[in-house]
Amino acid sequence: MGVNRRPSAIRVEIGELVLDGFHADPARVSAAFESELARLVRQYGVPLAANGAVTVEALTGLPPLPAGLSARRLGQELARAVHDGLSGHGEVTP
Repeated sequence: MGVNRRPSAIRVEIGELVLDGFHADPARVSAAFESELARLVRQYGVPLAANGAVTVEALTGLPPLPAGLSARRLGQELARAVHDGLSGHGEVTP
């Protein structure tokens, strides 16, 4: 019988977010991004790290985001796109 073990801590470190063509307040985007990504990681985990620690240098192939989003919505959508990448969607550069 296997034991379903959840990690005691998950650490996601984002070195840089580059937002070209958006006119939203970067601090508000960042706050919404962090909050939504933390929620998604708590709720769904990080599937790419299911077998242990993983380091990802870049996530590419993620969907484009509309330029007219509010700072809050942009942060949320960006977090969802990043979490999708960490869930195995898009291309991962280890």
